[in-house]
Amino acid sequence: MMYAPSTATVTHTAALARFGHALSDATRVGVLLALREAPAFPSDLAEALGVSRQVMSNQLACLRGCGLVAAVPDGRRTWYRLADGHIAPALDELLRVTLFVEPGCCAGEECHCA
Repeated sequence: MMYAPSTATVTHTAALARFGHALSDATRVGVLLALREAPAFPSDLAEALGVSRQVMSNQLACLRGCGLVAAVPDGRRTWYRLADGHIAPALDELLRVTLFVEPGCCAGEECHCA
């Protein structure tokens, strides 16, 4: 098999690193999956994911910083949506990936995955 040089630029690499960072937290993943279905208000997301509004605010700020969600002012409130139409299909594809997980991995204090 012949190696073909990647066409990824430094910008692509940085974008994927930010996407990976966003996916490294279960709450942020929950937000992205929820917003994949429909835009939402932070309070609704917090309730659906079982976290405080402060936690949700911090996670949304992170996702905004990563460029994955956009805040849309709506009167005195703000709702959130995915920032790009390619994000939902990318999440759908990631959900189709089947990973082998070691039986003892991510169980207890010996976990080195996180």
